[in-house]
Amino acid sequence: MAAKDELGRDGEQRAVRHLTEAGYEVVDRNWRCPQGEIDIVAVHGDVLAIVEVKTRRTVGFGHPLEAIDARKARRLWQLAHAWAAAHPETSRGRTIRVEAIGIVGDPADGTVEHLEDVS
Repeated sequence: MAAKDELGRDGEQRAVRHLTEAGYEVVDRNWRCPQGEIDIVAVHGDVLAIVEVKTRRTVGFGHPLEAIDARKARRLWQLAHAWAAAHPETSRGRTIRVEAIGIVGDPADGTVEHLEDVS
């Protein structure tokens, strides 16, 4: 496995821990459909959170959350609606929100930044 893949996987695991500690219930991970992949799907009260995770060892090439541009945000919203349509039992009655978690440094103890609304 490439170091980049391992960094991403470790970052997603750290993001799951962060979300769980914040009271989210993770209901799906690495869900794929023809439009792409969702890193994490979680429920937080009446919110269905579609969470994109970006992990970087340093900010030498920019903060990880800078990688979520307008095009990526649109794709995440498309994926959110696709997941909700495929899982009506979980999504019914919930507000959909696209969120992002950026991790800088070692995923085990790096800095975690959580944006609760990616537009």
